[in-house]
Amino acid sequence: MVAKDLVELRPEGLYCPVGGFHIDPWRPVPIAVITHGHGDHARAGMGEYHCSDACLPVLRWRLGEQRYHPHAHGAAFELGGARVSLHPAGHVLGSAQVRIEAGGEVWVASGDYKRQPDPTCAPFEVVACDTFITEATFGLPVYRWPPTGEVARAIVEWRDHCAARGEAAVLFCYALGKAQRILAELAAHTDRPALLHGAIAAGVRVYREAGVAMLPTAAVAEETQGRDFAGELVLAPPSAAGSPWMRRFRRAQTGFASGWMRVRGNRRRRNHDRGFVISDHADWPDLMRTVRETGARRVIATHGNTDAIVRALNEEGIAAEAFRTGFGEEE
Repeated sequence: MVAKDLVELRPEGLYCPVGGFHIDPWRPVPIAVITHGHGDHARAGMGEYHCSDACLPVLRWRLGEQRYHPHAHGAAFELGGARVSLHPAGHVLGSAQVRIEAGGEVWVASGDYKRQPDPTCAPFEVVACDTFITEATFGLPVYRWPPTGEVARAIVEWRDHCAARGEAAVLFCYALGKAQRILAELAAHTDRPALLHGAIAAGVRVYREAGVAMLPTAAVAEETQGRDFAGELVLAPPSAAGSPWMRRFRRAQTGFASGWMRVRGNRRRRNHDRGFVISDHADWPDLMRTVRETGARRVIATHGNTDAIVRALNEEGIAAEAFRTGFGEEE
């Protein structure tokens, strides 16, 4: 007999009772279906992991060798009494939505997703469903993304501005997805190599091995001691801000690449010279558009600004509610 809901919230995470598996659990469970490799969605300690085949090298980088079951996008497989398939989410390399079919019902758990073009991963696929579990990281009307190509051009201009001042341009960005997307977008505007923090370089290698074309790079650690790095664009994870690693740059400006930079006060609070609005999540218009395109008659919003999107969808006549989950920042 099929449970009333195909997915419910348990202490371990999102659980499919009829299938006997969890989606991106935050506590150890026997069977986990993983949407993508960010640390708030893919954790160690699971008995076995189901993921997209494109996600496999990312999980191996992040979690080491585990009991993995990779699946091609769109290829159905059985878990318990559920028919499951993974579909592109457009978030990062290998990211997937989880489609669950049982008892004549179809549910889709989006994981994190975006609708903007991204040369580093498969584009988002709209999957028709009865119930759609959507992220709402940027679920407020203020969050609307500019074209990524324009942002990449602005980063090159900032690097050139820093060069004229004898400064390095240190750009903080997430090590999985954001850094690689920036490098891929920059390749259309410059051929000058970027320098990478070690944590960024590891992820870039994973993407290059997957065949993703990006700007040439070199590791900061390989550079000669005593160099001032003036005029160089350096990519580093947010955790490097204010760390001893930054002391090697005699003069530098810092920037942060994130959807949070859409709100000017966030840049001031993070104390960066520049903020570049580029996100691997859907903005407000794309969140609303995606819900409508799935045809879902019920929506469950997770992590982020869920109140606003639940209210807006209810006003449109779509039954919407929220799950309070353990998902958060990528890093």
